[in-house]
Amino acid sequence: MSGAAPKKTEQVPFSTAVDLVAARRAPPCPCVLLLDESGRLDLLRLLRVLPGKRIVGEGLWNGQRVLAKLFIAAGSVRHWRRERDGLTALAEAGVPTTQLLAAGTFAGGGRYLLTAFVPDAHSLTDELATGNADVNATLQAACACIGLLHGHGLVHNDMHPGNFLIGAGAVRLIDGDAVRRRATPLPAREANANLAQFLAELPQDVPLAVLLAAYRDRNEHHAPAPAVLAPLIVRQRQRLLADYLCKTLRPCTLVDVRHDFRRFTAVARHDAARFEPLLADPDQVLATAGAPFKDGGTATVARVDYDGMSLVIKRYNIKNNVHAFSRAWRPSRAWHAWRAGHRLHFLGIDTPLPRALIEERLGPLRRRAWLVTDFHPGRNLIEHLAPYVEAAAPPQAEGEALLQFVAMLHVWRISHGDFKATNLLWDEARRRIAVIDLDAMTRHASAYAYARAWRRDRARLLANWPAGSGLRCWLDEHLPPNHHQ
Repeated sequence: MSGAAPKKTEQVPFSTAVDLVAARRAPPCPCVLLLDESGRLDLLRLLRVLPGKRIVGEGLWNGQRVLAKLFIAAGSVRHWRRERDGLTALAEAGVPTTQLLAAGTFAGGGRYLLTAFVPDAHSLTDELATGNADVNATLQAACACIGLLHGHGLVHNDMHPGNFLIGAGAVRLIDGDAVRRRATPLPAREANANLAQFLAELPQDVPLAVLLAAYRDRNEHHAPAPAVLAPLIVRQRQRLLADYLCKTLRPCTLVDVRHDFRRFTAVARHDAARFEPLLADPDQVLATAGAPFKDGGTATVARVDYDGMSLVIKRYNIKNNVHAFSRAWRPSRAWHAWRAGHRLHFLGIDTPLPRALIEERLGPLRRRAWLVTDFHPGRNLIEHLAPYVEAAAPPQAEGEALLQFVAMLHVWRISHGDFKATNLLWDEARRRIAVIDLDAMTRHASAYAYARAWRRDRARLLANWPAGSGLRCWLDEHLPPNHHQ
């Protein structure tokens, strides 16, 4: 929600709920909706569309700039009523939220809900993505909202950063549809579970003690203990991760997936239109690249400039008929790398963002595949640490970043499978390690399986530097040992 209000367009079409349902993902905008007793709504800009169910947009109502939620599905009365009642309950409890202005019906059997528009607003999810140094203050304000919520016997069943709106000097909790009244105050067990749902989606290095103090300041009835919350947060992250990975391979708000007898494609939905030529003929785009990074038998990798973006395209080749037969019955390496990249991004581990996955198919059989990711400008660790091979230790920032990176892999039992230093990049701007070449990356179900894989990864990383060299000795001393702890 940013920028000046769009100019009202003259002679725009009138629309009904029936029209909006029929339009699916492309409802007419601008358009005019005739409201029950509240006059008319000029819908000027779409912010979110759930095809055939719900539309969220910016509009003008009685000369006032508003956020409009339009419930257009045949059975949406229940959701509309819960949204209205939930926002009312938040306001009555003193929880910062958007001001409810009007609610009712509009032509064609739809229902609307209008709230005050917050200029230049963005979600807490967007705030976290910026990496702003003062984000902890915003997180404390969000936890204070949750404490106030629970202290008044309310629970929010969709407690994630995207439902906190930042703007006009305040942090607001939104999405009244998810608000339920339980008891006053909320019982400790339910409060812990609801708080863990929120904390599980935050970066894993947030100051938990500080956030819990902000929660306790607004809820004197409950003091959540870190030791109690920790296992709840881990379990919630595991559930969220499983759900997120499923979404990366099916049509949803996040990803546009197309699948027929000869082809499977998945692309970030916001990239779908601009990536159409690339998805149609990735080899043509690959041919525009200069010298490829790699042009071997099993893979061709090149950096390309595409529509103002710097991308890396990796094509997984088929060497011969025997190789084709062996690969046909299982997910491609591009498929594995696509899922691994999304897993790392979800967990806050740096890797180039996966943009698109393409597989050639013959019914259930797979052939060639392509993976498209962002290009990462960092230098690999072989080059970056070359001046320090004989030093007693690497530079402090690089050493701490590498150990932190490995620790994150340990927490989630993730092995790389080809853990050489050329697959680790130093991000100078963020002072972090990023990882590439995720074809063989695996998340292990058991500590035993992970311990075996870590022994191989550890040995492969150490082998990048000469035996007895200062850098190798430092790594051998500071990396986690060969047995999993």
